[in-house]
Amino acid sequence: MTESGAARVAVYLDFDNIVISRYDQVNGRNSFQRDKAKGLDDDPSRLARATVDVGAIIDFASSFGTLVLTRAYADWSAEINAGYRGQLVGRAVELVQLFPAAAYGKNGADIRLAVDAVEDMFRLPDLTHVVIVAGDSDYIALAQRCKRLGRYVVGIGVAGSSSRMLAAACDEFVTYDTLPGVPAIEPSSAPADTAGDKPAPRRRSGRSKSSGSSGSSDSSGSSDATDGSDGSDTQDEPDPQVTATGLLTRALRIGLEKDDVDWLHNSAVKAQMKRMDPSFSEKSLGFKSFSDFLRSRAEVVELDESSTTRLVRLRDKS
Repeated sequence: MTESGAARVAVYLDFDNIVISRYDQVNGRNSFQRDKAKGLDDDPSRLARATVDVGAIIDFASSFGTLVLTRAYADWSAEINAGYRGQLVGRAVELVQLFPAAAYGKNGADIRLAVDAVEDMFRLPDLTHVVIVAGDSDYIALAQRCKRLGRYVVGIGVAGSSSRMLAAACDEFVTYDTLPGVPAIEPSSAPADTAGDKPAPRRRSGRSKSSGSSGSSDSSGSSDATDGSDGSDTQDEPDPQVTATGLLTRALRIGLEKDDVDWLHNSAVKAQMKRMDPSFSEKSLGFKSFSDFLRSRAEVVELDESSTTRLVRLRDKS
């Protein structure tokens, strides 16, 4: 039985939309279509720089409540998408296979996603939040319908490729670029004809492996999208202490930015960490309590124990 009033979240990812939008953002407008015609394997570095951190998206979505279902829509036989299958399955994401129309190449994700979302709202009346991961204006009607059916609608899209009208149709809209743990790209990397000469930040440079044994946020780096790339061997057995620190950092960033506060209750932080990685346990890391775990991360967080209510925040490194 679920708790009365508990937030329950459904997440729908138009995967092609996000992957292609991020590729164009990093490598230059319309660069995906040009590079696809030549062969994306011609310059693997361009593909690696634009790898989407799926873990950052799912972790952010989990801040709204319990994830009831998460679906990603794409042609999973396409090489650019196939590299993500491992990390998506590791986060219990349902992969919905779509086949492109021969004449145009559009896979119809918007129609299938919208139909599934509306059906789910009637099938699961306890859904409270709908997260639409796409920036396409085709989803405006879906966002409006979800709101009329009483759901809180969150949109996530790539900056520069997201419809302003879609953002207006949502209760809340955030850009992928601003999600905790996603490093900003350098503006100089935008021109398509010079992007290959100016390497942009690697996907995982802005955080540690932050999703524990689920292998989600960690594997959402470049290794999954480019099997066999340098450093992939080191990710097979991540250091659990490093992973836990990354998980803690991301949970704090999400909570502090979402609630616009200076301090968070340590119980709220732990709850968010458990949503992001249900396998997290401070006891398995050798600590008697969550407070002991936080004290061991003094270089990362500050812990206020002046009252019975313990508060925590990220340490100001300035």
